[in-house]
Amino acid sequence: MRRTGFTILPLHTGHAPRWLIYRMENLSKEIIWLIIEEYGTDEFLRRISNPYWFQALGCVLGFDWHSSGLTTVVSGVLKRVFSHENYGIKVAGGKGKASLKTQIEIDKIGEEFNLSSQNIDKLKYASKICAKVDNTAIQAGYPLYHHAFFLTEKGKWSIVQQGMNIEDRTARRYHWLSEDLGSFIIEPHKAIIGDVKKPSVLNMTAKEAEENRNTCVDLVKENPNNIISSIRRISNPYTLDFWTQNQIANIEGYLMPRNLNWDVFRRLYEFQPKNYEELLSFKGVGPSVVRALALVSELVYGKHASWKDPVKYSFAFGGKDGVPRPINKKEMDKAIRILKDAIDQAKIDRKEKVQAIKRLQRFINITNLKDPSILPSML
Repeated sequence: MRRTGFTILPLHTGHAPRWLIYRMENLSKEIIWLIIEEYGTDEFLRRISNPYWFQALGCVLGFDWHSSGLTTVVSGVLKRVFSHENYGIKVAGGKGKASLKTQIEIDKIGEEFNLSSQNIDKLKYASKICAKVDNTAIQAGYPLYHHAFFLTEKGKWSIVQQGMNIEDRTARRYHWLSEDLGSFIIEPHKAIIGDVKKPSVLNMTAKEAEENRNTCVDLVKENPNNIISSIRRISNPYTLDFWTQNQIANIEGYLMPRNLNWDVFRRLYEFQPKNYEELLSFKGVGPSVVRALALVSELVYGKHASWKDPVKYSFAFGGKDGVPRPINKKEMDKAIRILKDAIDQAKIDRKEKVQAIKRLQRFINITNLKDPSILPSML
């Protein structure tokens, strides 16, 4: 995967007004057509998979740059535009109940694009496993509520999905891209961005968790009574100090889930998964099962999981003061140029062009600020 990632956004209540949606659709028709005409559908997917570009597009269309609603509204607008225009791209899924229709819509789009049944099945699996990874393999407290699947007539895809944390009222957005995708499991997010780093996040996609993942697979392939017994022993809070040997600074992160469906472990034993991807994709394997297996693998067998939040970059292309890496000005300039050129060529009146350019410029100025903590007060 060349370009993926997530960004963290505050939750905003309410709905986008109809007049705004109408204008966003009209403007996006022009911008999208020109981008696809100039760069092709593959490049459009790459752009969608770029968190900065996706955010900039939302701003150009007239939505608040830092709102969680930008994800759902922009995805919804693009879905409507692609459903009415023949651009060689369609969108399945969406927010809430619409996300539950993703599989059915992929079937319909696949048939419309004349894709083989085998390819359609692979696309449906990609949709499921990407959601499973971000909802279950990475446990940062952001259950998914939005899943948009962008599909081209060539069978290539990009996913934009978002999770919500009710406690701190923030949302986290995840981007996926089929291009150069080597694994659904091992660090599939290459350009992760965010302003908040959680102190304890179970990240089963980390490279350093490889031995833990392998041990999890071995555990479910043995007598299920053994793993059930180990889980029950670690669940006892009075024995947690023994298991951790008083060396764990953040004990809370190591607490074992209490409510588990033991039948899942028995069915996994009968299934005998070949690898961690098969284990994760198995029906009934949710966050609690993944966490329980990871804890047994680490505390009993000494195979360490990763408890580091997979945030790699702060907002935009890099961090302030060059930490954790300098801003990629070349990539930023490319994203801005593509959008600006599309606006300049769009068949819209001069007033709308000027307003769109101003919104883009405002977004550029905001993301270049050295102190992102002052951004909300500026809006």
